[in-house]
Amino acid sequence: MIDLNECLERVVDWAKEVGKIHLHYFRGSNLNIETKSSSHDLLTVADKESEAYIISRIKEFYPDHQIMAEESGSNELVSDYCWVIDPVDGTTNFAQGIPVFAVSIALQYKGESVVGVVLAPFLNELFTAVKGQGAFLNGQPIHVAQKPDLNSSLVCTGFPYDHGTNPDNNTDNVARVLPNCRDIRRMGAASYDLCCVGAGFFDGFWEIDLKAWDIAAAQIVIEEAGGIVFHFRAGRNNSIIAGNAAVVEQMKAYVR
Repeated sequence: MIDLNECLERVVDWAKEVGKIHLHYFRGSNLNIETKSSSHDLLTVADKESEAYIISRIKEFYPDHQIMAEESGSNELVSDYCWVIDPVDGTTNFAQGIPVFAVSIALQYKGESVVGVVLAPFLNELFTAVKGQGAFLNGQPIHVAQKPDLNSSLVCTGFPYDHGTNPDNNTDNVARVLPNCRDIRRMGAASYDLCCVGAGFFDGFWEIDLKAWDIAAAQIVIEEAGGIVFHFRAGRNNSIIAGNAAVVEQMKAYVR
């Protein structure tokens, strides 16, 4: 296996460079906004430039590794190592001038994330994790919250891009969870939301129809912070519940 700590150092440097790209365009007039799968699914010049930068660095240092990126898809290589990239998670927030967005970069080995980096550049929050070495926010160890029950928990969720055309859009789960928790937030960037669970800012999270690049880096952050990520259904990509074991178990009763 490659040196994961050396790899982490490189990925942190890459994420910080991408953060500069984000901040260069954020709240500017030259975002060149496009739509992808629907009018709710946006793409900006920052997405394109950020992804191109990350891929160029991977090809420089790890040319034989597979790459799975949100905008350009997968390369043709077959490898035990796969980089999973979301260049701008929270593009809708980014395009609207809302400062909750992040770059998410994960290295997976045989399908399991072994390095994860999520940087929210406007907020100056850098989440990192290496398999077996704990999770960190700006270099300080983090841990999931230890709330014993859902009733006292602040939880977070989101909605799929096809929420306007597909009735399987998570609103039924919101209706069931809301009366049974302290409150719900919807931040708009799943990788950041999940890292906030790892840091104990949120007590739980759930969402349906997330893609691999939404969760690959944040999942290892949560797990190294002592939490769990439970895949609760099939048929809608990655549909997950995250938090400490007690809160996840109680959320299963309402999230379907």
